[in-house]
Amino acid sequence: MDERTFGRSQQHASVVGLGTWQLGADWGDVDDKEALTVLEAAAESGVTFFDTADVYGDGRSEQTIATFLGSRPDLHVLVATKMGRRVDQIPENYVLDNFREWNDRSRRNLGVDRLDLVQLHCPPTPVYSTDEVFDALDTLVEEERVAAYGVSVETCQEALTAIARPGVASVQIILNPFRMKPLNEVLPAAREAGVGIIARVPLASGLLSGKYTKDTVFPENDHRTYNRHGESFDQGETFSGVDYTTGVEAAAEFAALAPEGCTPAQLALRWIVQQPGVTTVIPGARSPEQARANAAAAKLPDLSEATLTAIRELYDRRIKDQVETRW
Repeated sequence: MDERTFGRSQQHASVVGLGTWQLGADWGDVDDKEALTVLEAAAESGVTFFDTADVYGDGRSEQTIATFLGSRPDLHVLVATKMGRRVDQIPENYVLDNFREWNDRSRRNLGVDRLDLVQLHCPPTPVYSTDEVFDALDTLVEEERVAAYGVSVETCQEALTAIARPGVASVQIILNPFRMKPLNEVLPAAREAGVGIIARVPLASGLLSGKYTKDTVFPENDHRTYNRHGESFDQGETFSGVDYTTGVEAAAEFAALAPEGCTPAQLALRWIVQQPGVTTVIPGARSPEQARANAAAAKLPDLSEATLTAIRELYDRRIKDQVETRW
């Protein structure tokens, strides 16, 4: 699979990576054996970038990755984790002592002396404008606790503020055919600055797979049930912030645009991979079959101009007004 570079850090990632939120929690139950088979299928398909976080299953996702990579020393996988969601979400908690504590825990979970890439995990907005926060992140690099750092953001404005920080190697942001606003300013700014873009929630929590209907019922421990209106964390993380009924209807239209030999999910991933400035896209997977199908999107032909235009028209007509004023 093709790899792209995080310009400022010179680290490499496969254009399709693997998000591992599903392997920790909040998407229903996935047992340890299933989680390991997902990681194996992704790696065998050419994926060299795993994204995780210290709060995914309270460290379970990190530990599962460590178990898998420990059994496969032949693999070279860049592992990006996140920190910051283990405490109350107030700017005062984003300080060096906490960073060191969270870093120690993630290094233990992942079984490494130095993290490849650590990201602030959608912190309060004022954090992005606080010099001391980035001084502390620089200290983690100086202490060789991390090789590089980045941020995961909710809004385009947060992304732009972070990109202006010279030490930021990557910005993780929601980007998919139902969340196009980052194309306007964020991706161009990242390209100019040499900042990597990690595109998350690429399938709008599964909406863009075309598998769901208005009558689909998700498990109680699935965020698509308990966070549909932002009850537990930012609403934009669930169905990209799109009203579920609208999303299902628009997803049916989207699925009809898939070229022959391309599933709706692969259409969404291929669309993201083609956007200038994207370094990697991180779909999750709950089965080896899903992991392999996601990875296969990297090798599909470029989408035609007619398809790209139709996707944009659908977004402008059905989705744009719901999401662009908020994120």
